[in-house]
Amino acid sequence: MSTEKKHLIDWEQIDEVFLDMDGTLLDLHYDNYFWLEYLPSRYAEMRGLDVEHVRQHLHGRYQVMQGTLDWYCLEYWERELGIEILDLKREVLDRVRYRPQAEEFLRWLGQSGKRVVLVTNAHRWSIELKFGRLDMGQYFDRVCSSHDYLAPKETQEFWQALQGELVFDKTRTLFIDDNHDVLHSAQSFGIRHLWAIETPDMTKPPKVSLDYQAISDFRDLMND
Repeated sequence: MSTEKKHLIDWEQIDEVFLDMDGTLLDLHYDNYFWLEYLPSRYAEMRGLDVEHVRQHLHGRYQVMQGTLDWYCLEYWERELGIEILDLKREVLDRVRYRPQAEEFLRWLGQSGKRVVLVTNAHRWSIELKFGRLDMGQYFDRVCSSHDYLAPKETQEFWQALQGELVFDKTRTLFIDDNHDVLHSAQSFGIRHLWAIETPDMTKPPKVSLDYQAISDFRDLMND
């Protein structure tokens, strides 16, 4: 652990801690593997199609839908593909895991007196699936999905709706997310303390962040 990264947050200036789920607390490898590899393979198998053709078709669809609410919506993809997405996600549930030190950080936050809120674009079905796998729900005061507000975190509409429900001081809120488009939106809304994630998918090289400080080890944010 790098000592120069220690104590980079003045916790006396923080009341609210907003945390993303996939790629921030959880290794994004599960989702990348499912959507980019497993789903195309299983869909091709079920429909008797060429897997490479299916993979290319789905990847093209993902690119068109990226950043929209439907892109994150399991119900949307079930309707579009005519298959039980949730059942397929259960088949590889053993790949769901915390990023390093993420659960340790959540335990530490639980003793900090801060309000800890999961702020995610994940569909409620996906949240329930992963909470059931890792018993994550115990660590949060609130769980807020963009699907509750009909707007993804990439939009100002989401943050306005979240502010209306939670009533928080933007200048005393810490938000950690691996998606830079989401961080840009949060910054535009006025959230002061923003952090990115260096390695959302633990099987891939670190992401370069020019706009935000990024962490690879949550222990760097914990005061002794």
